[in-house]
Amino acid sequence: MKMRSIVALTIVEIKLFLREPAAAFFTLVFPLMMLFLFGSIYGNKRSPVFGGYGYIDVAVPSFTAMIIATASLMSLPIEIVSHKERGVLRRLRVTPLKPLALLVAVVSMIFVMTVAGVLLQIVAGKLFYDLRLPTSLFSVTMGFLLSSISFLVFGFALAGLLPNARTALIVTMAIFYPMLFLSGATIPSEILPPHVRAFNRILPLTHVVTLMRGLWVGNAWSDELGAVFFLAAMLVASLLVSARTFRWE
Repeated sequence: MKMRSIVALTIVEIKLFLREPAAAFFTLVFPLMMLFLFGSIYGNKRSPVFGGYGYIDVAVPSFTAMIIATASLMSLPIEIVSHKERGVLRRLRVTPLKPLALLVAVVSMIFVMTVAGVLLQIVAGKLFYDLRLPTSLFSVTMGFLLSSISFLVFGFALAGLLPNARTALIVTMAIFYPMLFLSGATIPSEILPPHVRAFNRILPLTHVVTLMRGLWVGNAWSDELGAVFFLAAMLVASLLVSARTFRWE
């Protein structure tokens, strides 16, 4: 694969993504709406409920998890299944530009949009609510990469299992929305009922929220081993499923 071709395809995919109102809205705009909505209600005063941090201080890393899940589950599987359904990947197999180049471009586009959504959150949180930035940017970045890769590969595994774009939309929504509201990504786990907190430990997104929040406030990786192991196991399992189920058409 030529890098120039992949870059060009990625730019095309980004333009197509931005022309799709729903995908762009839920990745770039909806998290900002949530930030301003809850920020206008709770502000960012330090609270013992959040360990001396403000609501926005814990909301931004939690909303980061939401953005990761939105891009990986609501965009990636549908995009890839749509390409297969329309025969795009099959036609590319007989051209100099191989299907793998398009898949790399799609994954790159999703990752770029995820990063853009997170950066918008951080900038808005800092400008309007004096967001406390992470004590270790490197640790937070590594946690973000682990979380993003795990969910991207999970989305890729779903793309191999789902037969068409309509089914992909239904299945991904059924997976995404319960996690969105029960994992702590939108409503902090501290204010969820105990029985919900006991249940949400089985949700993959809960572990992204736990990891991102922990690293954001300066916890060591050793303090978040449960979330790290869960996401690593999900990554390996998704890779195995993808290898067995993915087809070009």
